[in-house]
Amino acid sequence: MLALFIRDFRLSLRAGGGALIGILFFLAVIAVMPFGVGPDLNLLARIGPAMLWIGALLAVLLGLDRLFQVDREDGSIDLMIMASHTHMLPLLVFTKSLAHWTGSVLPLVVASPLLGLFMNMNEVSIGATALTLLVGTPAITFVGAVGAALAVALPRGGLLVSVIVLPLTIPVLIFGVSASYGATVEGSPFLAPLLILIAITLFFAVIGPIAAASALKNATD
Repeated sequence: MLALFIRDFRLSLRAGGGALIGILFFLAVIAVMPFGVGPDLNLLARIGPAMLWIGALLAVLLGLDRLFQVDREDGSIDLMIMASHTHMLPLLVFTKSLAHWTGSVLPLVVASPLLGLFMNMNEVSIGATALTLLVGTPAITFVGAVGAALAVALPRGGLLVSVIVLPLTIPVLIFGVSASYGATVEGSPFLAPLLILIAITLFFAVIGPIAAASALKNATD
């Protein structure tokens, strides 16, 4: 598992630009927001957490189609399916998803505090939003693994992955933004939506690899 994690982590950094493409896309989304909503700094600070979450979500979706595509092209995914037992394939998918998140999504979380300055957010709001992104974006990756597995046999399945994954990520977006607002808006809860966000991530960490493993087996039959 460690060898697979290191291999996929290196591939996520090299394939298609990896984290750099995601960060540049994230930066582009946040940078154009002030031009769209106007120069009102108070408005930018209010919508800042939501904009960071939407930008991160779109940046994560950008690279999900590559999760299994490289393995499909060189035939290693077929060897993994044939060599692993039924209960081991979800663990392989879990490891690959974790490596993809570490190499492609974690840099977005690290860059989010800097991008929060573009939205005139204060320190508490930036810290809360970065925390929610840290615990919430793995759920998007695990859900994305299912979409990537379903589209792995297609030559251009990037759009299909986004169509499959985007509706399932709405609860993550809702509770992530709610927790971010709860840290700064008086009377809004912070801990409750944060705990629900963590629960959603843990739920998809179990269900996502199992469903993705089943989809991979069907794709190779």
